[in-house]
Amino acid sequence: MDKGCKICHSQTEEFHHEKFGMIFHQCASCDFIWKDSSIHVGPDEEFEIYENHNNSIHDRKYVRYLKDFVDASVVPFIGEGSKGLDFGSGPEPVLSAIMERDYGYDMDIYDKFYSTHRVYMDKNYDLVTSTEVVEHLDDPLEYFSLFGRLLREDGILAIMTLFHPQDREGFLDWFYIRDASHISFYTPRTLEVISDKTGLDFIFTDNHRYSTFRLK
Repeated sequence: MDKGCKICHSQTEEFHHEKFGMIFHQCASCDFIWKDSSIHVGPDEEFEIYENHNNSIHDRKYVRYLKDFVDASVVPFIGEGSKGLDFGSGPEPVLSAIMERDYGYDMDIYDKFYSTHRVYMDKNYDLVTSTEVVEHLDDPLEYFSLFGRLLREDGILAIMTLFHPQDREGFLDWFYIRDASHISFYTPRTLEVISDKTGLDFIFTDNHRYSTFRLK
């Protein structure tokens, strides 16, 4: 069983979803909740889950969904025409295509299944985006530290992940936990603590799913 908060090392509480056989751990200090490692899926099953995603540049609703994120989390904090990285770009790199086509960015992409070359090595960026990715990460501090190292001075990190309900009943009824590849769940408080530990300044959240950080 997992012990101690992965983010702040505080004491945690274990609780269960009896219907789905899920084990969770929750930190009372930073709000972080994660699935016990005993129920994590392997890479083959995780890949199969991603293969069922049907995100496309031709899906107007999905494009609008991403542009709403960019307009709220990126545009107010950085100029156009910057160098960016989309970390976790998925089977079709829709966000990077939108960033280049509609916002004038020069984008690199990385994905552990679909674009595996670590193109970001020895590079720095004005912008790093990561949409619907951090809920899949077993060690968030490791990746947020990486994101910070990839940013240039005054660069920003824009994250999309749905924040978890604060009440236990609401959490256990939350659709987001039913995706077997979703293992880490956050609130703005969690991201505030992560930013303090990784050299980032937490500059924006919509308190729902968008968050923006700047390199300190």
